[in-house]
Amino acid sequence: MRRSAIAVAAALSSASLVLAGCSKADDNGDNGGSKATADAATKSVVNASTEKGGTVTYAMSDVPDSFDPGNTYYAYMYNFSRLYARPLLTFKPAPGEKGNEIVPDLAQSKGQSSDGGKTWTYKLRQGVKYEDGTEVTSADVKYAVERSNFARDVLSLGPNYFAQFLDGGDKYKGPYKDKSGKGLASIETPDKYTITFKLKQPFTDFDYLVTAPQTAPVPKAKDTGVDYTKKIVSSGSYKFQSYEEGKSVTLVRNPEWNAKTDPLRKQYPDKIVVNLKVNQATIDKDLMAGSTTVDLAGRGVDTQTQAQLLNNKDKKANTDNTYGGRLVYAALNTTVKPFDNVECRKAVQYAIDKVAVQTAQGGPVRGDIASTVLPPDVIGYQKFDSYATQGNKGDATKAKGHLKACGQEKGFKTYISARSDRQQEVDAATAIIDSLKKVGINAEMKQYPSGKYFTDYAGVPAFAKKQKIGIMMMQWGADWPTGYGFLNQILNGKAISTSGNTNLSSFDNAEVNKLLDEAIQNPDESARNAAYAEVDKKTMDEAVIVPLTYFKVLLYRSPNATNVVSSAAWSGQYDALNLGTTKK
Repeated sequence: MRRSAIAVAAALSSASLVLAGCSKADDNGDNGGSKATADAATKSVVNASTEKGGTVTYAMSDVPDSFDPGNTYYAYMYNFSRLYARPLLTFKPAPGEKGNEIVPDLAQSKGQSSDGGKTWTYKLRQGVKYEDGTEVTSADVKYAVERSNFARDVLSLGPNYFAQFLDGGDKYKGPYKDKSGKGLASIETPDKYTITFKLKQPFTDFDYLVTAPQTAPVPKAKDTGVDYTKKIVSSGSYKFQSYEEGKSVTLVRNPEWNAKTDPLRKQYPDKIVVNLKVNQATIDKDLMAGSTTVDLAGRGVDTQTQAQLLNNKDKKANTDNTYGGRLVYAALNTTVKPFDNVECRKAVQYAIDKVAVQTAQGGPVRGDIASTVLPPDVIGYQKFDSYATQGNKGDATKAKGHLKACGQEKGFKTYISARSDRQQEVDAATAIIDSLKKVGINAEMKQYPSGKYFTDYAGVPAFAKKQKIGIMMMQWGADWPTGYGFLNQILNGKAISTSGNTNLSSFDNAEVNKLLDEAIQNPDESARNAAYAEVDKKTMDEAVIVPLTYFKVLLYRSPNATNVVSSAAWSGQYDALNLGTTKK
């Protein structure tokens, strides 16, 4: 989840992970009132409390792509949006790998599959209400999926899985252009509480797919397209009190929320405030002081703060660092010359000093050196290194040999993109530039803000090609913790889109596409995992991705925060659902 996203669904320093040599969590299981220990939140609930009141304060150095649950692809927004937008299913608010468990949210249970995995049916909980007191219905979920997946000219930021897999999805133009008002026929709502998705092929991971905030209900009458983010109608435990674009957001309790229809949320704080465009050093300082509860992006403290924490026993005890299924990499753009030639791409693979990149990011605490697309903690991973160099420091001789093979013996000039508000990403890009220079490749950096990196710049193939951006810095986490959930949106040619694109290499390989498409239909899990490993190897053969590090991040646990868990589902970020505070 940018994700990623999630969303997740995205960026070098926007993720989460852990310190080597971490202390063992207390045996009491909840750490309530006990002495803090490093990595405690990856193993148990830290400062467990049922006390209500106070304000939980988030801060971020830039702005999110969008607060609209149907128009976002960053993992931290998938996590945070659940406070006001309830998807059909979600991940259990639990520490570490326990957080990867799928649990019902708006739906009563996981999906009922039929027709060999081509039909999926969900029953909604009855009595769930929006902030205005109207009841949530299956029609609202149907509309939410249609607006987020099929109106790509209006809402382009999220993934497009539903458009790819729903029957007739390739022909439907979205609700804003649908004059009939009936919507997509393959999403059926036979009654107020039942929704059925009919796919054109089996999709074994469909329960994972509906954990995305794209399935959070949106009342059609209240939708204002791209402006919906200014007045989102809450179906969760909190609602928007104020929204100042680019400045701040304030959430308050949703009075229509009912615990009887929601076994997950507890509605602990009175208020939740998000402060935007705050300097990262200030965020770190405020976290340690307790005036900020969480760094929204979950990117971890900056390099200077990191040194302070690791060299202080007491401060280190309030840190969490854990693998979260993320890869930091450089995408080589196959539409920009000379990277349309595989030999030139291989030259870059051999030229880069990965140790220098790792050091630029903050050292081993920020990530292990990578050689594969799949990280070690994603199902389907197999260890191999197609471009091994001594000590991972690059091989200029082999790089120059491939330059000669691609007709660029004297080297060439290109551009490399990075997110301007992610200093570690900029530093890593600088290390790559230095490595490439040694073999005659002159790369010049172009920096863009992370909030628009995918909508306006690197994620717009036409822009990247026009600007001759041959190398793009990227960080990717699994949309869900399977090989398909990690690989599809960055390697399948069908995932390439005109804006909000995450297949930054514009990689469209028939063999890889077929492997991914067939694997997700295969009921045999071992066969699926073997296919994902094969996709990884074929991708590295084509050299379109340069794996840099399996990312780690050092998070600081605010001393005032309660119910803190670092969840693998959110790339190690702190689960937002029930965070509270002792500060009143």
